[in-house]
Amino acid sequence: MNLQVGTKHWLRFEHGGEAAFGTLDGDVVTRFEGDMFGAPAPAGETFALGDVTLLPPTEPTKMICLWNNFGAMGQKMGLAIPDTPLFLIKASSAFIASGETIRKPAFYDGRVIFEGELGIVIGKRCTGVDETQANGYIFGYTCVNDVTAFDLLNADPSFAQWTRAKSFDTFGVFGPVVTTGLDPDTLTIRAVLDGEERQNYPASDMLMKPARLVSALSRDMTLMPGDVIACGTSIGAGKMKPGSTIEIAIDGIGTLRNRFE
Repeated sequence: MNLQVGTKHWLRFEHGGEAAFGTLDGDVVTRFEGDMFGAPAPAGETFALGDVTLLPPTEPTKMICLWNNFGAMGQKMGLAIPDTPLFLIKASSAFIASGETIRKPAFYDGRVIFEGELGIVIGKRCTGVDETQANGYIFGYTCVNDVTAFDLLNADPSFAQWTRAKSFDTFGVFGPVVTTGLDPDTLTIRAVLDGEERQNYPASDMLMKPARLVSALSRDMTLMPGDVIACGTSIGAGKMKPGSTIEIAIDGIGTLRNRFE
């Protein structure tokens, strides 16, 4: 998973039919007890990574997805820099983990798009916080594939259907872990489709940085522990064909890998 030394990599997993959480070090999973976002303690049990099934690393109440939050993409599309975050909410029923299958809706014949993104994971209840305090509410960072049924977005000229196009079951992909102790400005987001790199862009090109996003969004709604803010994407997002494998990779976090059917 290309994990970075000096950070902690938290995950949720299933073993023996039971859900649990813990940390990942190399290929060794250490089970913890308690609250991942509180004061978790090692449970004295370890597993090989290959012997567990990954779950989404948190259980969000929502995923907030940003639009027009990267300079290169905005310039390409001729978009003005927004004054406040432009966002939509992805339904919690859409969430899947690394290794699970992204499925095209049975009734939909249009394009399905991958979008490689950096995800902010909230660590404690957050309402109306100041930007100077916002980093204290960030637990860590994860990889996100913000999957979109692209041809539905503007199918009705009277109403842009962002939530519908992005909330189908299996369209909220994140993981494989949540990594703490990272400087997001040092990260690079890559998307690789069937072995071909399609996106490679720096998180430092983000127009609104994580602290500003958390502060602004917490004034619009309460953010809960485990909630994910998908920071938006840059140039190179594109179509997936059934049977393809899509990987979202961020050095220091890992690789989110899924098959599309």
